[in-house]
Amino acid sequence: MKKIALTLSLIGIVVLSGCAVSPNSGSVYKSYQTQGEQSVRMGVVESVRNVMIDHGQSGVGTMAGAALGGVAAGSSIGQGNGALAAGIVGAVAGGLLGQHIEQSANTRPGLEITVRLDNGSLTAVTQDADEPFSPGERVRLLSSGRTTRVTH
Repeated sequence: MKKIALTLSLIGIVVLSGCAVSPNSGSVYKSYQTQGEQSVRMGVVESVRNVMIDHGQSGVGTMAGAALGGVAAGSSIGQGNGALAAGIVGAVAGGLLGQHIEQSANTRPGLEITVRLDNGSLTAVTQDADEPFSPGERVRLLSSGRTTRVTH
């Protein structure tokens, strides 16, 4: 029983660590992005559209859910072939549940913000929906390499 509890705990840790995603926020900087120069452009928000940001799936949720479901069902239901069948059904159900959990954890609401720059050109930036933007609002676009963020 202790072995099963330890296995389930380890699988849970793997599932949770596999579901971690880094934010695409205009307000969050990674440590390597600090103290670096960014170009700044000014403009006015033309439109804002709600989108979903999908960070993809690694498969960790499916694998961990399948292992967890197989061990839990196979060790607690029946003997011999019954336990084997229960383990298979538990693995399939656990895999589907793990996949759903990972997908939910890796999809977040975002904004597609279209900005008319002061030079007259239009640009659009997609980022996490953690800061509200409205058409007509004056904003800054901060760019460094491939990353551009919209801020107030």
